[in-house]
Amino acid sequence: VDANHSKQQRLDFNQTVSQGQGQINKAIARYVVENMQPVSTVESPAFRQLVSMITCSGGTQQMGRKTFSNYLDKEYSKMESELKTTFEGLDYIATTADIWSVHNKSFLGLTKAVLACKRIKGRHTYDVIAAEINHIHSLYGLSTKVTATVTDNGSNFVKAFQMYQPESLSDDDDDEEVTFTNVADVLDTSTEEGIVLPPHLRCASHTLNLISCSDVDKWLLSNPGTKGIYRSATAKCTALWSKASRSTLASELVGDLVGKKLLVPCSTRWNSFYDAVARIVEIPMTDLSTISNRLELKCIGEREFQFLREYCAIMKPLTVALDILQGEENCYYGTLLPTIEVLMSKLLEIREGLIIATGLPDAIVQAIKTRFASVLESNDAILAAVTLPMFKLRWLRDQRKKEMVKGMLAAECHKLIPRPGPVQQAAKMPVSPTTPDSSSYNVQDFFCFEEADDTFSTVETEVMTYLRTAETGMEILKQFPTIKEISLKKNAATPSSAPVEKLFSLGSLVLSPKRNKLSDQRFERLLLMRYNHWFEG
Repeated sequence: VDANHSKQQRLDFNQTVSQGQGQINKAIARYVVENMQPVSTVESPAFRQLVSMITCSGGTQQMGRKTFSNYLDKEYSKMESELKTTFEGLDYIATTADIWSVHNKSFLGLTKAVLACKRIKGRHTYDVIAAEINHIHSLYGLSTKVTATVTDNGSNFVKAFQMYQPESLSDDDDDEEVTFTNVADVLDTSTEEGIVLPPHLRCASHTLNLISCSDVDKWLLSNPGTKGIYRSATAKCTALWSKASRSTLASELVGDLVGKKLLVPCSTRWNSFYDAVARIVEIPMTDLSTISNRLELKCIGEREFQFLREYCAIMKPLTVALDILQGEENCYYGTLLPTIEVLMSKLLEIREGLIIATGLPDAIVQAIKTRFASVLESNDAILAAVTLPMFKLRWLRDQRKKEMVKGMLAAECHKLIPRPGPVQQAAKMPVSPTTPDSSSYNVQDFFCFEEADDTFSTVETEVMTYLRTAETGMEILKQFPTIKEISLKKNAATPSSAPVEKLFSLGSLVLSPKRNKLSDQRFERLLLMRYNHWFEG
């Protein structure tokens, strides 16, 4: 140990460090934006006194509300400009979109980084949604770069993307055909001209939530072996949750007896229902009976408890899959298919030890196959998965399917490596003299062949080498440029719309009743700077 550093240094609180005015302004802006404080905070006497205590060369200049608002507007413009510059350097981008209503106001959120959180007035019809999304994409120069937009399964979003897809080129373009068009129809749709939306992906998390709630609930209530016990068991659980959440004495009783509080489900999140049931299942039957008796509630019977345990065992893989698909870091679109395949396998493995809900795993697997039918057969989803080094072909069990996917990857690589054209091939062939001279004519001139096309071997080598590597990190793609290009395009999207949901969770902090006087523009700008961590740098 260095003797000079053996003693802990003491802080000198009398020492003053001078700050620049720019640093002070940025620190104030970060405090207001990151903590979602009202802009009027800068005019608070206590806050102004605090700022005056910061030492600044030339004296600290206080900002009023108007000056601070102008400062925020300038910073927002800088952020917007930097985002556009960043996007210019990207070839492939995907966005997520959703609509959120609070305090009788509706907002459309669109994220990559946060691009917008715009107020929408009137009905949320498909044409209004399409126009707003198209405008935001155009504003940031993304119209030709967005590979997909992820939304929930709302009918207005689904119709918007169905109605405003780019027209596919006809194979019979050479056959000119005279068509007659109604002038009124042309005038009616003239305002919609130029609106083109990217491919649409439905949020996988929302779809799994529908399976977990709607499909599972429907099966349990329609099956004679589970209908009665499902109703009675959940009714008794609901009574426990209601009592524990409304009564302080009941909550303390549960905490003293089992050392944990009961979790109360949230109506908008299926995961919370599962967590609440799982907490009850963790409590021994004897303690559950004691709690119910003291709270004067009906006790959960042994068969009902067995059903709840089976329910939790079956639904556990679904909760894990949801957490994976809603992850914010390293959750690429290619994660979706492997997650679904593994989920179905795990559900079928659970069937062995079931006594009451014996058919539920098969019912969930069938619901997954039905709701994710288009995804399971999607070439884009398959290519996205196979070009993620952590998956490659590992998630496929059928050997024939592995060979098919391997061929699909090679075919996609060939699209990026064009074969030599006629001009290039002609350039490789020797030019024969116009007048053959028998004295100079040799064997090489006689045998004139085209150069062998080595594109096939190059692609096959890259694909085979990539699939055989044991490394699973994304950095390995640097060694395989063609596969990297495919991966960047197919994995630009996320499997869920979780990013935009996070945006709206922050929005609820800004639009609390006390701060509801913010203008729509001010609200959007504060939210975007907060989400994009603009003042943290």
